[in-house]
Amino acid sequence: MTDQHPDERTRIREAIDRLLAGQATNSNGSLTVVALAAEAGVHRMALMKRHADLKNEFYERVGTETAQVPEPEKRLRETVAKLKKTVASQRAEIEELRQLVTNLTLASAVLTEEQSTSTNGAPPPDNVIPLRAPTT
Repeated sequence: MTDQHPDERTRIREAIDRLLAGQATNSNGSLTVVALAAEAGVHRMALMKRHADLKNEFYERVGTETAQVPEPEKRLRETVAKLKKTVASQRAEIEELRQLVTNLTLASAVLTEEQSTSTNGAPPPDNVIPLRAPTT
């Protein structure tokens, strides 16, 4: 499929060289696929679909020949950092909830024990009305 578009491939390679040299003529000079497509005079989707190898080559050269990190990689790194922070806070919240469950379970056991010992040994106080009549 790429053999059908040798002129496009040549224009894309020339555009890559111009962008990396900082000599953009048809785009804003940013190191993105959109700027590369504009610089080469090809549709962005043609670059993404038919010439994905050239797009990947462009990003590799951006990483190796310049000190810049491509925009998609920057966005991904920011997203990963946010997600790591979210995961850490959720882990802390889960641990806090586990401690709360443990404490509530212990409190429930203590109250159950107190209730069972108070009903066996002494009559209920006068201000407590049972919900059901005791069966004997």
